[in-house]
Amino acid sequence: MSQTATAPRAEEAPPSGGAGSPLGNGLKQRHLSMIALGGVIGAGLFVGSGAGIAAAGPSIVIAYAVSGLLVMFVMRMLGEMSAANPASGSFSVHADRAIGPWAGFTAGWMFWTLLCVGVAIEAIGAAHIMTGWFPGTPSWMWVLVFMALFCGTNLAAVSNFGEFEFWFAALKIGAIALFLGLGVLAVLGLLPGTSSPGAANLVHDGGFLPNGMDGLLVGLLASVVAYGGLETVTIAAAESENPVKGVARAVKTTMWRIAIVYVGSMLVIVTLLPWNDPAVTEDGPYAAALAHLGIPAAGEIMNVVILIALLSAMNANIYGSSRMAYSLVSRGQGPKALGKVSGRVPRRAVLVSCAFGFVTVLLSYWYPDTLFAWLLNMVGGVILVVWGFIAVSQFVLRRRLEREAPSRLVVKMWGFPYLTWVALAGVAGVLVLMALDQDTRVQVVFTAGLTVALAVTGYVMQRRAAAAR
Repeated sequence: MSQTATAPRAEEAPPSGGAGSPLGNGLKQRHLSMIALGGVIGAGLFVGSGAGIAAAGPSIVIAYAVSGLLVMFVMRMLGEMSAANPASGSFSVHADRAIGPWAGFTAGWMFWTLLCVGVAIEAIGAAHIMTGWFPGTPSWMWVLVFMALFCGTNLAAVSNFGEFEFWFAALKIGAIALFLGLGVLAVLGLLPGTSSPGAANLVHDGGFLPNGMDGLLVGLLASVVAYGGLETVTIAAAESENPVKGVARAVKTTMWRIAIVYVGSMLVIVTLLPWNDPAVTEDGPYAAALAHLGIPAAGEIMNVVILIALLSAMNANIYGSSRMAYSLVSRGQGPKALGKVSGRVPRRAVLVSCAFGFVTVLLSYWYPDTLFAWLLNMVGGVILVVWGFIAVSQFVLRRRLEREAPSRLVVKMWGFPYLTWVALAGVAGVLVLMALDQDTRVQVVFTAGLTVALAVTGYVMQRRAAAAR
């Protein structure tokens, strides 16, 4: 897997987005800190966790803890590489430098596709909430409004993206903090009008593992999906005032963020409610828990929070996809036209990323059971493939940095190389579980097809570039 022939070298961004970088450095430390804090709180947590609870029961806590540990390892490895070499292409650049241009091409365009499809899914979800509040309004109108809003935001200075994400993240953090505060008080029997449930809901109705290991594995797969999107903070760091400091701080707080937000909230929910309560899947686990506590209009409150999470994800995904496309193009791995930067923003990359997202929305209306379903399946396992590239890249680059520039190891992966191997084995293990599960097997097949197609294309481009030299 060594890099025997190279296309244009992977970008190695200067320590800031200032002189020497065509992109801006408008993201402040407060933006990065809040993006790192809020990036872990997404719609997948508020809504998707219900299916995981229904499958795994109280053991969903174990599922989120195990997958959370895997994500901690991945983010630590990514943080090590990004602090040593901040770049707008993040892990794509690292894969390019460690494995070869074909790997950077594959990881980058896979992630770009994932983010663009994500924009469509989030826009559809946000529109669904709005049509519920404003009956009679067409959902396409809300999709168009949100797409135009965030496309415009990302076409302007990067500080606009940072400011939107700052406030979105602040609202999400406030909501989850309030939920956890009320939940803990209720579990302890200190909330007026409630009595402590004790451990009853954790051991009754089939026990802690009501559906056995099969249910736990389904919950594990559901929890892995909820963690996707944390990688964006390392992309954003390249346009911050101090990329090295920003990445280091964001990565070092990953552990307690995951422990409190994901594992903590799952523990509160399954302690407060019976895992098989229909409201957990019908209304969402957070809304069901709030309703159980007697909070008025719990469902609508959660709809507001979910809308904020969806809009935040849309904004972040448009940003991340445009920067990834720009990085790929700057390395000769995409259409040159997308590489133009004006006002220190890759505006053509922003427009193309938004256009792909909008076309995907249209496919969801025109061909919901064919083309759109095909796209969803195609990106179903992408994040795991990306995590695999991150682990291999970190293994190679860590050895290289230790020999050539040990001073750049500001953030270090714990227990190297052993935990790097553990993370790689974990990624492979989850992919195997997906392949064995009837509901997710098709995603593995489609994702494998996309991976092979991009890898072959990237390798052919790499060879042609080498032959042209």
